[in-house]
Amino acid sequence: MTKPSGDPFAIAKEVLAIESRAVAALVDRLDERFTRAVDLLFSCKGRVVVTGLGKSGIICRKIAATLASTGTPALFMHPAEAVHGDLGMVVPGDVVIAVSNSGETAELLALLERIKRLDVRLIAMTGNPASTLAAQSDVHLHIGVGAEACPMDLVPTASTTASLAMGDALAMTLVDRRGFDKAAFASLHPAGRLGRKVLLVEKVMHADSAMPAVKPDTLVKDAIYEMSAKRLGMTTVLDAAGRLEGIITDGDLRRLMERVPDPLRHRAADVMTKSPVTIAPTELAAAALRLMEQKHITSLVVVDSGRRALGVVHLHDLWRTQLV
Repeated sequence: MTKPSGDPFAIAKEVLAIESRAVAALVDRLDERFTRAVDLLFSCKGRVVVTGLGKSGIICRKIAATLASTGTPALFMHPAEAVHGDLGMVVPGDVVIAVSNSGETAELLALLERIKRLDVRLIAMTGNPASTLAAQSDVHLHIGVGAEACPMDLVPTASTTASLAMGDALAMTLVDRRGFDKAAFASLHPAGRLGRKVLLVEKVMHADSAMPAVKPDTLVKDAIYEMSAKRLGMTTVLDAAGRLEGIITDGDLRRLMERVPDPLRHRAADVMTKSPVTIAPTELAAAALRLMEQKHITSLVVVDSGRRALGVVHLHDLWRTQLV
């Protein structure tokens, strides 16, 4: 980094430029070693143990967390604590990812003998391919940078950014290799905003006996009873095979009463709205909310590919999930 100019915008722009170049440089370094690292992680029968000291250790915690949240069992191990008893975290079948810009961090090198004795595979991420850690690893990923985004070229900035980016590259490649999807992500994030964002419609819909349903020849008075019993302000109208023919809403009933003198003697088919808005069970609950807002409606019928009704999702259900 050049000498500080006193201009905060100039400094910030240079920091961001240096760090973006550090990440971009990793692209051209990707080769068969990256593929081998992914293969080791994918075939790991135990856990992925990520370890590093200082600022690298903080990055390691993030890498471990990203792996664990996307289907790869992982944990962080502090190397200084490991040599004082916590090395028991590593067991046969694990894979260790060690991150060190210099590749000569003493606390990491002290772990090598134990790792080798356990026959645990080691992936090293360093800025020095000639380092001891790189030489003793099964796979080395070069994450070196030309300079730190620091006037003294001392504070870990560009190097930690590059380490994090390489960790993300490994994690997202594993996501693709495992076929990790939205449903799997949701199962690992049952609470918090992330969990709500990936919540599936099938998890919040009213299904089976909780789904209001009548037949096309059901009398309107009986349809009203079904709507009242299920308390969703609507009912589905299904054929004998359970396929969706239409829906009846409170609004449909009001319009019927305005139109005919004896509405209760009519049939569901006479009053239902045909071709109602529907959604698939595997869609996100957030997508259901967006569709309701676009169509200015309060409920959606959940159907399969053959238009067989599986349930009903109501705006109130989304309120309970705090999507609204």
